[in-house]
Amino acid sequence: MDAAHATASAPARETTMPPRTGPDLPDSSDRKPAGRRPPAGVLTMAGSGLSNQTGAAIGSLAFPVLGATGVVAVRQYVAALVLLAVGRPRLRSFTKQQWWPVLLLALVFGAMNLSLYSAIDRIGLGLAVTLEFLGPLTIALSASHRRTDACCALVALAGVVTLMRPQPSTDYLGLGLGLLAAACWASYILLNRTVGRRVPGAQGSAAAAAVSALLFLPVGIVIAVQHPPTPGAAGYAIAAGVLSSAVPYLADLFTLRRVPAQTFGLFMSVNPVLAAIVGWIILGQTLGWTEWASIGAIVAANALSILTSRA
Repeated sequence: MDAAHATASAPARETTMPPRTGPDLPDSSDRKPAGRRPPAGVLTMAGSGLSNQTGAAIGSLAFPVLGATGVVAVRQYVAALVLLAVGRPRLRSFTKQQWWPVLLLALVFGAMNLSLYSAIDRIGLGLAVTLEFLGPLTIALSASHRRTDACCALVALAGVVTLMRPQPSTDYLGLGLGLLAAACWASYILLNRTVGRRVPGAQGSAAAAAVSALLFLPVGIVIAVQHPPTPGAAGYAIAAGVLSSAVPYLADLFTLRRVPAQTFGLFMSVNPVLAAIVGWIILGQTLGWTEWASIGAIVAANALSILTSRA
């Protein structure tokens, strides 16, 4: 999951951060979307989720040539271009107090995408996205003292235990990378709150994306020199950046003006399911009934938490 799609899948009652899957979107708390869900908003949410997961699947097709690191580098470049165009940060005006959370955000941003794509390479798209999804879910549930949320946490935990049960074919490194992506996503949410308070608009997120892209620049150069990308691999990586960065970012900007935050968060909770379906269709990655049951348990825990939360 990248900067254009990182916090909305957490339950919508997390009002201290933008209610969205992309931590770079501007806060929509000052807007008052209509209570109904206009067809345009729902269709845009569906398109955004499919675009994000399809981009990740297409990006993985470039792994044999560029590796997960090379694909992530290209995605960072695309995300930086999009966010700089929208956020237009005034970097010279940033103070020391503004810069340190921005720099930390940049580091976590890169680590989040790198660990997620490395996990996708080892355990598949569906399982990797499901494990990463635990980051925002954990933050949302830990902030609540309701019994319902405690039950949701137990359901999600049961799903995780089932996913990580010991088997001869279990890729523990891949599972660990998925959990690292979850920890990075949770850290990204917390850092994004701080940046949002200290830097106006989307300038902080844009600056963090730019710094992260600069950090990946030498990595991209080394990979390009050692393993010259084929036109196909380069196209896959660029497509991943567009579909998983530019399209979701712009789609979410449209959606947050038209649907309630709670509806947005609930709809985004199906991303692990979308990832599993896209992984099956595009990459031929099949899952057993236990994996599907685990994904369903984690998604259900998030959905139940949102549906039973106070508006």
